[in-house]
Amino acid sequence: MTTRDPDTIAFYQTRAPHWVFHSGERHSHQLDRFLDRLPTGAAVLELGCGGGRDAAYMKERGFAVDATDATPALVARANQAFALGARVMAFDELGAEAAYDGVWAHACLLHCPRALLPDVLARIHRALRPGGWHFASFKLGDAEGRDLLGRLHNFLSPAWLLAAYEAAGFTLEAQDIYAGKSSDGTQRDWIDLTVRKL
Repeated sequence: MTTRDPDTIAFYQTRAPHWVFHSGERHSHQLDRFLDRLPTGAAVLELGCGGGRDAAYMKERGFAVDATDATPALVARANQAFALGARVMAFDELGAEAAYDGVWAHACLLHCPRALLPDVLARIHRALRPGGWHFASFKLGDAEGRDLLGRLHNFLSPAWLLAAYEAAGFTLEAQDIYAGKSSDGTQRDWIDLTVRKL
């Protein structure tokens, strides 16, 4: 079973030409806080790199970035805009072992089918070196479903998420729950998680 949902991939594939700086931000506002936890020049895997703005900023700050996304058109757009060497990879294709000091997953793991997320978290844990850091943000909810744009979301509760990360071997370092507006125009609470592999 794949973590690639056809309708979600099709959504991003169609909109890829306009996906750089679409939110008006230079980079995600949580990124500096995450990068400040890492050693200078650390190796960082980005899952769901989208148009490449976060990966480009990491590269600018001197980190060794491996930018990935499951949508081929987004990878092409990121490389066109920032020459990142980004590559196509779905979450379930992550097979690295002790290769990264950090794994950045901003607003992307929320598209992973709920039943497959525990395996993906285990893959992220395995890909990190001891002491490595992982950040992810999710939209909160009670049941898996689709937004008004047709994209699959796992819509997890904080308790479900924290239990899944603990089962994968992570230690919670920080969490933040806040109200946010989704790109389909709906209001929904989000959660940011920063965890560590000890």
